[in-house]
Amino acid sequence: MIRLDSITKQNGTRLVFIEATAALQRGEKVGLVGPNGAGKTTLFRLITGQEEPDMGQVLVDRGVTIGFFSQDVGEMAGHSAAAEVMEGAGAVSEVASELAQLEAAMADPDQADNLDAIIERFGEVQARFEELDGYALDGRAREVLDGLGFSQEMMDGDVGKLSGGWKMRVALGRILLMRPDVMLLDEPSNHLDLESLIWLEQFLANYDGALLMTSHDREFMNRVVGKVIEIDGGTLTAFTGNYEFYEKQRALNEKHQQAQFERQQAMLAKEINFIERFKARASHAAQVQSRVKKLEKIDRVEPPKRRQSVAFEFGTAPRSGEDVANLRGVHKRYGSRIIYNGLDLLVRRRERCCVLGVNGAGKSTLLKLVTGSTEPDSGSVALGGSVKLGYFAQHAMDLLEGERTVLETLEDNFPRDGQGALRTLAGAFGFSGDEVDKGCRVLSGGEKARLVMALMLYDPPNFLVLDEPTNHLDIATKEMLITALSQFEGTMLFVSHDRHFLAALSNRVLELTPDGIHQYGGGYTEYVARTGQEAPGLHA
Repeated sequence: MIRLDSITKQNGTRLVFIEATAALQRGEKVGLVGPNGAGKTTLFRLITGQEEPDMGQVLVDRGVTIGFFSQDVGEMAGHSAAAEVMEGAGAVSEVASELAQLEAAMADPDQADNLDAIIERFGEVQARFEELDGYALDGRAREVLDGLGFSQEMMDGDVGKLSGGWKMRVALGRILLMRPDVMLLDEPSNHLDLESLIWLEQFLANYDGALLMTSHDREFMNRVVGKVIEIDGGTLTAFTGNYEFYEKQRALNEKHQQAQFERQQAMLAKEINFIERFKARASHAAQVQSRVKKLEKIDRVEPPKRRQSVAFEFGTAPRSGEDVANLRGVHKRYGSRIIYNGLDLLVRRRERCCVLGVNGAGKSTLLKLVTGSTEPDSGSVALGGSVKLGYFAQHAMDLLEGERTVLETLEDNFPRDGQGALRTLAGAFGFSGDEVDKGCRVLSGGEKARLVMALMLYDPPNFLVLDEPTNHLDIATKEMLITALSQFEGTMLFVSHDRHFLAALSNRVLELTPDGIHQYGGGYTEYVARTGQEAPGLHA
């Protein structure tokens, strides 16, 4: 369906692709992976024709429809969310638009002289609309929006009043309703909660078109894709299998390549040693010359590309008391909506509590109550003795000063520490070399999240409260964070939609329900095994 044939592409001074070749076949579901900046977005833009390759060809079969979801959703206002989604439904939305115009024309007294022609055209358009199953379109649009977490009120409200994250869901819904021959999805799992993510997983599993997608959620990738294309060093390499298979295969390939490289280096060293020893001796001139020619002809094995791996180790946090957070008889409402009605909860030292609950159940509210960011209407919230709190919230990223660089931000927060220590900290969170001189204003969402995390973890608290800490983080940074947090000696209370993160770190599950908190000993994996569901209200 789509073929990239020996494409070369340069952005400024950087070669993104060098004679790279890959193909997407009918019905294939492919994950696109590679380090940040490797060229994943450029590849999508080449396929959609927004950019042209400098050399080579991008070939798309005639008549193939392509739907492209990117993080740049553009302006949305003046429509309902449902209407905005239906507008992307291809031919059927154009027919619906003409049908609406003809209905208005039939009711317009000024058009009375043309009424026969209008009625005749209306009949033709209506027949076409029925043929395209247009009358089911509104229902299908609402089904998609429901899956993506929208309430009926949000579906019918002005899309312009929605936050950026909800507009992203509308843009994604538009592509899903369109059901094109090929879907290109750039980070569709960003901004989705766990329930919506699982719904999308099932939707894509039942989708019979071809799919090419990027995602920082390894579990999501594992369940959706059957092939992985890796972008690295300007080349495209295909692996048949899911993300887990790709990781194992890549590690194996690197091990083999390293062994080949070392064998060749040993052989070259031996030959060069012989040449150096005997090059001045006339009796060995023929042998030396023969070996020099042999070396010139050898194809050199490159060492495997070393992936930049980040590592972070906690300092020792002070020990807290046994009771870390205690909520007694907490009532909380927003307007007429009751969030908590007499909530009791005790979080004890070294517990790692993950909070689950459907949209609107009060997950973020619980974290805000515990951290003192919001007050209960009645009841009490108390932190225990010697508790040192660290709170990661999405709004924390908005508090970074745009004019300050990464290094200056670290220096402002830790004035007693030397530049060497702070540069090491920055490097552990993915800011190496000149990247510490980037201004906070130009940082991506992922870079801001990493910087806020570095600020919070450098002088370690003993009670971490984390609200979606993995949003915007790539897979490598998530792995670093999981490794670091698994060695953390303190207490954790967190919300995350990343199942790998939930399974790796939780040892207690708090499920928020209309009847109160259901508590489960053991982590997220035990919760799934015991309840038969991966998220409240959704069966595995």
